Amino acid sequence: MPREVDPQLLKGVLTLLLLHLLAERESYGYEVVQRLHEIGLPDVAAGTVYPALSRLEREAWLSARLVASDEGPARKYYRPTPAGLTALARRTEQWRSLAELVTSQLARPIDTVEGPIP
Repeated sequence: MPREVDPQLLKGVLTLLLLHLLAERESYGYEVVQRLHEIGLPDVAAGTVYPALSRLEREAWLSARLVASDEGPARKYYRPTPAGLTALARRTEQWRSLAELVTSQLARPIDTVEGPIP
């Protein structure tokens, strides 16, 4: 079931998700958008993904190649470079550490004047 995701939270992990999806399988931009929708992020727009892919290519974390398409213009396929895979590993570890810390904190009960928050 799709969930609404705060755009600011997504902004912080989009690079990680893009690197991971493209490490799984080389893809072109529209396909990446569709894959994000399939994993439960239906509100992620192409207007968010394409600039992020371009930025990651400029930073040399992604390489790209053009492939002719029978259905229109050539498609630009992306995959992580060695530097991108290193960044993916580093950011994955950072994400796991942060998620553990946040999960631990949020599991603590909160008492307010009105009583505990469920």
